[in-house]
Parts: sequence; C-alpha cells; structure tokens
Amino acid sequence: MEIVILPTAADVGRAAAGLIAAVVANRSDAVIGLATGSSPQGIYRDLARRVEAGELSFALARGFALDEYVGIPLEHPESYARIIARDVVEPLGFDPSRVQVPDGRASDLDLAAKQYEADILDAGGIDIQILGIGTNGHIGFNEPTSSFASRTRIKTLALRTREDNARFFASPDEVPTHCMTQGLGTILDARALVLVAQGEQKADAIAAAVEGPLSAFVPASALQLHEHATIVVDEAAASRLQLTDYYRYTYDHKPEWQRTR
Repeated sequence: MEIVILPTAADVGRAAAGLIAAVVANRSDAVIGLATGSSPQGIYRDLARRVEAGELSFALARGFALDEYVGIPLEHPESYARIIARDVVEPLGFDPSRVQVPDGRASDLDLAAKQYEADILDAGGIDIQILGIGTNGHIGFNEPTSSFASRTRIKTLALRTREDNARFFASPDEVPTHCMTQGLGTILDARALVLVAQGEQKADAIAAAVEGPLSAFVPASALQLHEHATIVVDEAAASRLQLTDYYRYTYDHKPEWQRTR
C-alpha cells in the first residue's frame, strides 16, 4: 500500500487522474472501475481536461461502476447510472455501450448481481479501480462487517451512510435503503486500486483503513491485502495518520521506475 499526501483536494484529483491516465495510455482498451460520490469528481475533471487537450482517449476503454441504489428510477438525478453518464461517459468520451452500472432495477436482483460479476470477468477483469471511502470506512457500498470475500450483491445501507448521502436528495426519507454493490472480493480482484479522500471528515476512516488492524469493521482496511493499492489524500484527510513523515519521505524518494508502474 502506497500513501500519497498532497496539499489540496485539487492535487489529489490530479495525482489520481495521472494513475488512471497511465493505464489507459498503456492500453487503450483498459477496463476502469468507476466510483461515484464527491471524492472522485476531481479525478474525472482532470481526465476530462486531458481528453479535451487530446492527450488521452477513452473511446476503446470499458467501464464498470462500483454500485447502484436498488429501486431508484433510471431517470432520477441521483441514480448512479445517470451520474456515471453525466460525469464520466460524456466528458471522458467513453462509448456508452462499453460502460456498465449494476442494475438496481432488475426484477431478479440476485441474478443481475451474478451477471454483473460474469460481465467483469468476460471483460478480462478491472485494470484499475477508482475508490472513495465513507466516513464509516466503507468502500463501494460494502458496509462494516462485509466479508472480505464478498462479491457483487444486495446490501442494506447503514444509517450513517444514508445520513451522509441525504444531502443529495430532497429529504432523508428519499435516500434508498438498499443498493447493489461490487463486493470486497470483487474490488480486490482489480489489478490496481486507487482510493482518494479529501477533508477532515474522512480522516478517521483513512487512519483506520491504513494504520488500523485488518478488520471487517473497517471494510477499506481490505486494501492492506492488495499488491498495488494507492491511497491519495489531502492534508486534512491525512490528519489522523501517525506515520505521515514516513509516507512523505517514501513518496519524495520514490525511484523513477516505480513512478511509471
């Protein structure tokens, strides 16, 4: 696990976007795991800038979203299918037919979850997965006590998650109670992971995930098991970490051959 501490949220977005861009530049048909929420928005803005400048193309890439609310109408402004289309597919120039979102509206949700897993495998697996982190340590919608071996499935959202997401809805009662999410096992199968976090409200979750024990109570701690997991945070999100001097030192002295991995 590599910890990168940068001064601002904008720096976090640019640095994480650089990791995604390197994968796509090396393989034009790369498979990208796409997160929603506020944390990755800086990544998508910087990638869109690179696309507009002609530095990068996602025309042949594939995308798989992390999660979707169950039962939310497709046309709802907070459906992740709509958010991915608006914030990722259109500005980055993805072929819409090559980007998938879990089907939270399926008549058979269990079958849809299994099919989503199969579709990821058929695509050759995720090359790099973008992640945010919840204030309770969740990634995707894998709430505390999720199994590290879990696959795409239906989950009940924690009250804290629903409270955190209520700002996106007209009222707290409108926040769905269930979701379909890639499991922790699914996420860990990606060849590379990049998690971003900004702001002091994420500091406790980052500290628990990075420096705390491996625990299902902190789902993001599963990233400690991954060979190529990069955590990119701003100063505020890093404020509860104990080994910040070491993380800065290792990043500043990173050899060139590692910087291009």
